Amino acid sequence: MILTPTPNSADLPEDPDFDDELDAEFAPAAAGSDLSPITLELAPDACGQRLDKVVAGLVPQFSRSRIQQWFEGGHVLVDGKPKRGKDTAYGDETVVILPQSAPEDQAYTPEAIALDIVHEDEHIIVINKPAGLVVHPGAGNWSGTLLNGLLHHCPQLANVPRAGIVHRLDKDTSGLMVVGKTLAAQTDLVRQLQARSVKREYFALVWGTPQLSGTIDASMGRHPKDRVKMAVSTNFSAKPAITHYQRLSSGVLEGRPVSLVQCQLETGRTHQIRVHMMSIGFALVGDTVYGKQHLAPFFHRQALQARRLGLVHPATGEDWEWIVPLATDFAELIARAGIPEPEAA
Repeated sequence: MILTPTPNSADLPEDPDFDDELDAEFAPAAAGSDLSPITLELAPDACGQRLDKVVAGLVPQFSRSRIQQWFEGGHVLVDGKPKRGKDTAYGDETVVILPQSAPEDQAYTPEAIALDIVHEDEHIIVINKPAGLVVHPGAGNWSGTLLNGLLHHCPQLANVPRAGIVHRLDKDTSGLMVVGKTLAAQTDLVRQLQARSVKREYFALVWGTPQLSGTIDASMGRHPKDRVKMAVSTNFSAKPAITHYQRLSSGVLEGRPVSLVQCQLETGRTHQIRVHMMSIGFALVGDTVYGKQHLAPFFHRQALQARRLGLVHPATGEDWEWIVPLATDFAELIARAGIPEPEAA
Protein backbone atom coordinates (compact mmCIF):
# COMPACT_ATOMS: atom_id res chain seq x y z
CA MET A 1 0.00 0.00 0.00
CA ILE A 2 1.15 3.54 -0.75
CA LEU A 3 0.50 6.25 1.81
CA THR A 4 0.55 9.95 1.04
CA PRO A 5 1.35 12.06 4.11
CA THR A 6 -0.83 15.03 4.93
CA PRO A 7 0.98 18.37 4.74
CA ASN A 8 1.71 19.42 8.29
CA SER A 9 3.14 22.18 10.41
CA ALA A 10 6.66 20.89 9.90
CA ASP A 11 6.47 22.29 6.38
CA LEU A 12 6.11 25.82 7.75
CA PRO A 13 8.60 28.03 9.56
CA GLU A 14 8.09 28.02 13.31
CA ASP A 15 5.49 30.63 14.15
CA PRO A 16 5.20 31.70 17.76
CA ASP A 17 1.90 33.43 17.01
CA PHE A 18 0.25 30.47 15.31
CA ASP A 19 -1.70 28.69 17.95
CA ASP A 20 0.18 25.47 18.65
CA GLU A 21 -2.83 24.08 20.55
CA LEU A 22 -4.39 23.70 17.13
CA ASP A 23 -1.78 21.15 16.10
CA ALA A 24 -2.32 19.11 19.24
CA GLU A 25 -6.03 18.88 18.54
CA PHE A 26 -5.67 18.09 14.86
CA ALA A 27 -3.97 14.73 14.34
CA PRO A 28 -5.85 12.77 11.69
CA ALA A 29 -4.47 9.88 9.75
CA ALA A 30 -2.67 10.87 6.59
CA ALA A 31 -4.93 12.34 3.94
CA GLY A 32 -5.89 9.65 1.48
CA SER A 33 -4.63 6.87 3.74
CA ASP A 34 -5.32 3.41 2.38
CA LEU A 35 -7.33 1.34 4.85
CA SER A 36 -6.63 -1.95 3.13
CA PRO A 37 -4.97 -4.72 5.18
CA ILE A 38 -1.30 -4.26 6.05
CA THR A 39 1.00 -7.26 6.35
CA LEU A 40 4.17 -7.00 8.43
CA GLU A 41 6.95 -9.56 8.84
CA LEU A 42 8.59 -8.96 12.21
CA ALA A 43 12.38 -9.02 12.42
CA PRO A 44 14.46 -10.65 15.19
CA ASP A 45 15.25 -7.25 16.75
CA ALA A 46 11.58 -7.04 17.78
CA CYS A 47 12.02 -9.98 20.15
CA GLY A 48 11.09 -9.12 23.73
CA GLN A 49 9.24 -5.91 22.94
CA ARG A 50 5.53 -5.24 23.34
CA LEU A 51 3.60 -6.00 20.16
CA ASP A 52 1.80 -2.64 20.09
CA LYS A 53 5.10 -0.76 20.37
CA VAL A 54 6.64 -2.78 17.54
CA VAL A 55 3.64 -2.36 15.27
CA ALA A 56 3.36 1.37 15.99
CA GLY A 57 6.97 1.84 14.92
CA LEU A 58 6.31 0.07 11.61
CA VAL A 59 3.16 2.03 10.68
CA PRO A 60 3.88 5.62 11.81
CA GLN A 61 1.07 6.97 9.64
CA PHE A 62 -1.36 5.80 12.34
CA SER A 63 -1.32 7.05 15.93
CA ARG A 64 -0.39 4.66 18.72
CA SER A 65 -3.80 5.15 20.32
CA ARG A 66 -5.54 3.99 17.14
CA ILE A 67 -3.30 0.94 16.91
CA GLN A 68 -4.11 0.09 20.53
CA GLN A 69 -7.81 0.37 19.72
CA TRP A 70 -7.35 -2.05 16.83
CA PHE A 71 -5.57 -4.51 19.10
CA GLU A 72 -8.44 -4.26 21.60
CA GLY A 73 -11.00 -4.72 18.84
CA GLY A 74 -9.32 -7.82 17.43
CA HIS A 75 -8.22 -6.06 14.23
CA VAL A 76 -4.54 -6.98 14.58
CA LEU A 77 -3.80 -10.63 13.81
CA VAL A 78 -0.53 -12.28 14.77
CA ASP A 79 0.06 -15.50 12.85
CA GLY A 80 -3.64 -15.48 12.07
CA LYS A 81 -4.93 -14.93 15.61
CA PRO A 82 -5.95 -11.76 17.51
CA LYS A 83 -3.40 -10.74 20.13
CA ARG A 84 -3.23 -8.15 22.87
CA GLY A 85 -1.02 -5.12 22.40
CA LYS A 86 0.79 -5.83 25.65
CA ASP A 87 1.78 -9.32 24.51
CA THR A 88 5.46 -9.91 23.78
CA ALA A 89 6.83 -10.22 20.26
CA TYR A 90 9.19 -13.07 19.36
CA GLY A 91 10.53 -11.47 16.22
CA ASP A 92 9.45 -14.09 13.66
CA GLU A 93 5.68 -13.43 13.47
CA THR A 94 3.51 -12.34 10.58
CA VAL A 95 1.26 -9.48 11.65
CA VAL A 96 -1.81 -8.47 9.66
CA ILE A 97 -3.42 -5.14 10.53
CA LEU A 98 -7.01 -4.57 9.48
CA PRO A 99 -7.24 -0.74 9.66
CA GLN A 100 -10.58 0.66 10.77
CA SER A 101 -11.88 4.03 9.70
CA ALA A 102 -12.32 6.82 12.24
CA PRO A 103 -14.09 10.19 12.05
CA GLU A 104 -10.81 12.08 11.85
CA ASP A 105 -9.97 10.33 8.57
CA GLN A 106 -12.50 12.63 6.94
CA ALA A 107 -10.83 15.78 8.24
CA TYR A 108 -9.52 16.77 4.81
CA THR A 109 -12.73 15.97 2.92
CA PRO A 110 -13.98 18.93 0.82
CA GLU A 111 -17.47 20.07 1.82
CA ALA A 112 -19.79 22.60 0.20
CA ILE A 113 -19.95 25.22 2.94
CA ALA A 114 -21.06 28.79 2.24
CA LEU A 115 -18.11 31.15 2.62
CA ASP A 116 -18.34 34.94 2.93
CA ILE A 117 -15.34 35.84 0.79
CA VAL A 118 -14.24 39.45 1.19
CA HIS A 119 -11.29 39.21 -1.20
CA GLU A 120 -9.71 36.54 -3.38
CA ASP A 121 -6.91 36.49 -5.92
CA GLU A 122 -4.34 33.94 -7.09
CA HIS A 123 -2.45 34.10 -3.81
CA ILE A 124 -4.77 34.75 -0.87
CA ILE A 125 -8.38 34.48 0.30
CA VAL A 126 -9.80 36.82 2.94
CA ILE A 127 -12.89 35.44 4.65
CA ASN A 128 -15.44 36.94 7.02
CA LYS A 129 -16.02 33.94 9.28
CA PRO A 130 -19.44 33.71 10.92
CA ALA A 131 -19.81 32.81 14.58
CA GLY A 132 -20.52 29.10 14.99
CA LEU A 133 -18.08 27.92 12.31
CA VAL A 134 -15.09 25.94 13.57
CA VAL A 135 -11.89 26.86 11.72
CA HIS A 136 -9.93 23.60 11.83
CA PRO A 137 -10.87 19.94 12.37
CA GLY A 138 -10.36 18.63 15.88
CA ALA A 139 -11.87 16.37 18.49
CA GLY A 140 -15.65 16.52 18.15
CA ASN A 141 -15.45 18.57 14.94
CA TRP A 142 -13.92 16.41 12.24
CA SER A 143 -16.17 17.83 9.53
CA GLY A 144 -18.15 20.95 8.73
CA THR A 145 -15.20 23.25 9.40
CA LEU A 146 -13.81 26.22 7.51
CA LEU A 147 -10.97 23.98 6.31
CA ASN A 148 -13.47 21.59 4.70
CA GLY A 149 -15.20 24.50 3.01
CA LEU A 150 -11.92 25.92 1.75
CA LEU A 151 -10.94 22.59 0.19
CA HIS A 152 -14.26 22.53 -1.69
CA HIS A 153 -13.96 26.14 -2.82
CA CYS A 154 -10.29 25.86 -3.80
CA PRO A 155 -9.13 22.24 -4.34
CA GLN A 156 -5.49 23.32 -4.79
CA LEU A 157 -5.37 23.99 -1.03
CA ALA A 158 -5.05 20.23 -0.52
CA ASN A 159 -1.37 20.75 -1.43
CA VAL A 160 -0.81 23.52 1.13
CA PRO A 161 -0.18 22.78 4.83
CA ARG A 162 -3.30 23.35 6.96
CA ALA A 163 -5.14 24.14 3.71
CA GLY A 164 -3.51 27.57 3.75
CA ILE A 165 -4.74 28.55 7.21
CA VAL A 166 -2.23 30.70 9.11
CA HIS A 167 -4.28 31.82 12.12
CA ARG A 168 -7.65 31.03 13.57
CA LEU A 169 -10.64 32.45 15.38
CA ASP A 170 -12.58 30.71 18.10
CA LYS A 171 -15.75 28.97 16.97
CA ASP A 172 -17.99 31.67 18.41
CA THR A 173 -15.88 34.63 17.30
CA SER A 174 -16.83 36.26 14.00
CA GLY A 175 -14.68 38.23 11.60
CA LEU A 176 -11.76 38.39 9.23
CA MET A 177 -9.23 35.68 8.46
CA VAL A 178 -6.62 35.36 5.71
CA VAL A 179 -5.66 32.12 3.95
CA GLY A 180 -2.63 31.52 1.71
CA LYS A 181 -3.57 29.75 -1.53
CA THR A 182 0.01 28.69 -2.29
CA LEU A 183 2.86 27.48 -0.12
CA ALA A 184 4.81 30.66 -0.93
CA ALA A 185 1.90 32.90 0.07
CA GLN A 186 1.20 30.95 3.23
CA THR A 187 4.85 30.99 4.26
CA ASP A 188 5.04 34.75 3.75
CA LEU A 189 1.89 35.31 5.82
CA VAL A 190 3.31 33.18 8.63
CA ARG A 191 6.50 35.25 8.59
CA GLN A 192 4.46 38.44 8.82
CA LEU A 193 2.75 36.99 11.87
CA GLN A 194 6.15 36.15 13.30
CA ALA A 195 7.25 39.74 12.77
CA ARG A 196 4.01 40.96 14.40
CA SER A 197 3.37 43.20 11.41
CA VAL A 198 -0.12 41.89 10.63
CA LYS A 199 -2.75 44.35 11.89
CA ARG A 200 -5.51 42.51 13.73
CA GLU A 201 -8.17 44.71 15.26
CA TYR A 202 -11.14 43.38 17.20
CA PHE A 203 -14.29 44.81 18.73
CA ALA A 204 -15.38 43.36 22.07
CA LEU A 205 -18.28 44.24 24.35
CA VAL A 206 -17.22 43.89 27.98
CA TRP A 207 -18.97 44.16 31.32
CA GLY A 208 -17.97 47.31 33.16
CA THR A 209 -16.08 50.46 32.22
CA PRO A 210 -12.33 50.03 31.71
CA GLN A 211 -9.98 53.01 31.46
CA LEU A 212 -9.89 54.79 28.12
CA SER A 213 -6.87 52.84 26.85
CA GLY A 214 -4.14 50.53 27.98
CA THR A 215 -1.81 47.66 27.15
CA ILE A 216 -2.03 44.22 28.72
CA ASP A 217 1.39 42.58 28.59
CA ALA A 218 0.84 39.28 30.35
CA SER A 219 2.14 35.88 29.30
CA MET A 220 -0.36 33.07 28.92
CA GLY A 221 -0.46 29.32 29.33
CA ARG A 222 -2.82 26.50 30.17
CA HIS A 223 -4.93 27.02 33.27
CA PRO A 224 -3.29 25.06 36.12
CA LYS A 225 -6.53 23.37 37.19
CA ASP A 226 -8.74 23.40 34.09
CA ARG A 227 -6.77 22.27 31.03
CA VAL A 228 -9.52 23.39 28.66
CA LYS A 229 -8.99 26.99 29.69
CA MET A 230 -6.11 29.42 29.24
CA ALA A 231 -4.86 31.82 31.89
CA VAL A 232 -2.39 34.60 32.56
CA SER A 233 0.68 32.76 33.80
CA THR A 234 4.24 33.26 35.04
CA ASN A 235 5.10 29.60 34.45
CA PHE A 236 8.27 28.97 32.42
CA SER A 237 6.15 27.42 29.66
CA ALA A 238 3.87 30.47 29.32
CA LYS A 239 4.14 32.40 26.06
CA PRO A 240 4.32 36.19 25.65
CA ALA A 241 0.95 37.82 24.97
CA ILE A 242 0.29 41.51 24.33
CA THR A 243 -3.09 43.18 23.80
CA HIS A 244 -3.65 46.91 23.29
CA TYR A 245 -7.16 48.17 24.00
CA GLN A 246 -9.16 51.38 23.71
CA ARG A 247 -12.62 52.06 25.13
CA LEU A 248 -14.77 53.46 22.32
CA SER A 249 -18.08 54.00 24.10
CA SER A 250 -20.17 52.81 27.02
CA GLY A 251 -23.77 51.85 27.57
CA VAL A 252 -26.11 49.83 29.75
CA LEU A 253 -27.21 46.24 29.18
CA GLU A 254 -29.83 44.68 31.44
CA GLY A 255 -29.22 47.45 33.96
CA ARG A 256 -25.45 46.88 34.07
CA PRO A 257 -22.69 49.03 32.53
CA VAL A 258 -20.98 47.69 29.41
CA SER A 259 -18.30 49.10 27.12
CA LEU A 260 -17.38 48.63 23.48
CA VAL A 261 -13.64 48.09 23.37
CA GLN A 262 -11.29 48.02 20.40
CA CYS A 263 -8.44 45.55 20.83
CA GLN A 264 -5.29 45.17 18.79
CA LEU A 265 -3.18 42.03 19.02
CA GLU A 266 0.57 41.82 18.87
CA THR A 267 0.42 38.07 19.52
CA GLY A 268 -2.25 35.48 18.83
CA ARG A 269 -2.63 33.18 21.80
CA THR A 270 -5.63 30.96 22.35
CA HIS A 271 -8.48 33.06 23.84
CA GLN A 272 -6.06 35.97 24.24
CA ILE A 273 -8.53 38.87 24.30
CA ARG A 274 -10.99 36.94 26.46
CA VAL A 275 -8.34 36.02 29.01
CA HIS A 276 -6.59 39.40 29.02
CA MET A 277 -9.77 41.45 29.45
CA MET A 278 -10.98 39.11 32.18
CA SER A 279 -7.59 39.43 33.91
CA ILE A 280 -8.12 43.17 34.41
CA GLY A 281 -11.70 42.69 35.56
CA PHE A 282 -13.70 43.21 32.36
CA ALA A 283 -14.98 39.90 31.02
CA LEU A 284 -16.63 39.74 27.61
CA VAL A 285 -20.40 39.74 27.43
CA GLY A 286 -21.64 36.23 26.61
CA ASP A 287 -18.39 34.48 27.53
CA THR A 288 -19.46 31.34 29.38
CA VAL A 289 -15.87 30.12 29.86
CA TYR A 290 -14.18 33.19 31.33
CA GLY A 291 -17.13 35.43 32.13
CA LYS A 292 -19.62 35.69 34.95
CA GLN A 293 -21.97 32.73 34.70
CA HIS A 294 -25.03 34.58 35.98
CA LEU A 295 -24.62 37.09 33.13
CA ALA A 296 -24.18 34.48 30.39
CA PRO A 297 -27.88 34.40 29.28
CA PHE A 298 -27.72 37.96 27.95
CA PHE A 299 -25.92 36.92 24.74
CA HIS A 300 -25.52 33.52 23.08
CA ARG A 301 -21.77 33.78 22.38
CA GLN A 302 -18.76 35.84 23.39
CA ALA A 303 -19.21 39.37 22.01
CA LEU A 304 -16.05 39.45 19.94
CA GLN A 305 -15.38 40.18 16.28
CA ALA A 306 -12.21 40.44 14.19
CA ARG A 307 -13.20 43.66 12.45
CA ARG A 308 -10.05 44.86 10.69
CA LEU A 309 -7.19 42.97 9.04
CA GLY A 310 -4.14 44.57 7.50
CA LEU A 311 -1.11 42.95 5.89
CA VAL A 312 1.44 43.12 3.10
CA HIS A 313 0.26 41.20 0.04
CA PRO A 314 2.58 38.18 -0.30
CA ALA A 315 2.93 38.56 -4.07
CA THR A 316 2.80 42.30 -4.76
CA GLY A 317 4.33 43.73 -1.60
CA GLU A 318 1.48 46.25 -1.36
CA ASP A 319 -0.24 47.15 1.89
CA TRP A 320 -3.80 45.81 2.02
CA GLU A 321 -6.50 46.31 4.61
CA TRP A 322 -10.05 45.04 5.01
CA ILE A 323 -12.81 46.11 7.38
CA VAL A 324 -16.16 44.38 7.86
CA PRO A 325 -19.27 45.66 9.65
CA LEU A 326 -20.28 44.05 12.89
CA ALA A 327 -22.12 40.75 12.59
CA THR A 328 -25.88 41.22 12.81
CA ASP A 329 -26.20 39.68 16.27
CA PHE A 330 -23.31 41.77 17.61
CA ALA A 331 -24.74 44.95 16.12
CA GLU A 332 -28.12 44.20 17.68
CA LEU A 333 -26.43 43.57 21.04
CA ILE A 334 -24.66 46.93 21.20
CA ALA A 335 -27.86 48.64 20.00
CA ARG A 336 -29.64 47.10 23.02
CA ALA A 337 -26.95 48.70 25.17
CA GLY A 338 -27.52 52.10 23.52
CA ILE A 339 -24.15 52.05 21.76
CA PRO A 340 -24.01 53.09 18.09
CA GLU A 341 -21.80 51.05 15.75
CA PRO A 342 -18.61 53.02 15.10
CA GLU A 343 -17.97 54.08 11.54
CA ALA A 344 -15.03 52.53 9.72
CA ALA A 345 -12.04 54.85 10.02
